Amino acid sequence: MGLEEHQRDAQGSLGITVITVSDTRDESSDRGGTFLVEALEGAGHQLRQRIIVRDDVDEIRAAVQSTCAEAPVDVVLLTGGTGIAQRDVTPEAIEPLFDVTIPGFGELFRSLSHGEIGPAAMLSRACAGVYAGRILVALPGSPKALRLAWDKLLAPELGHLCQQAASRRG
Repeated sequence: MGLEEHQRDAQGSLGITVITVSDTRDESSDRGGTFLVEALEGAGHQLRQRIIVRDDVDEIRAAVQSTCAEAPVDVVLLTGGTGIAQRDVTPEAIEPLFDVTIPGFGELFRSLSHGEIGPAAMLSRACAGVYAGRILVALPGSPKALRLAWDKLLAPELGHLCQQAASRRG
């Protein structure tokens, strides 16, 4: 089956959890998480959970694992903790969970970011992979970066990604 057929047959409405990784945000100050919720709902997807966790490897990993075990979720979008500062630990938390890594996501995100912010794009450790048949995506916390990722990468391809990942559900 070719790309066009895969995209045509891709799932429509997806169940998506948004996890904000932050020591300082709450739901009222979480502009990035709010953007993702509005974007996914505007695209016809269903918000399954919205969670805020501290910048802690164990807390992040536990939130991902519990949402994948308890909620009918196809995608987990994590926002925050993808830089290189000492407290930025989102990649360390989720990459060990990946059954399959999707290196092209981070590569494309940084390439597109470079067009907007220049060489500072190299500081992003945005990443994506498949865990238990679900798509996990770690994104920066900046609403501008989230809009770029949503508009250029996620919105056009999430259904196809989920269709491919679902074959790995146990």
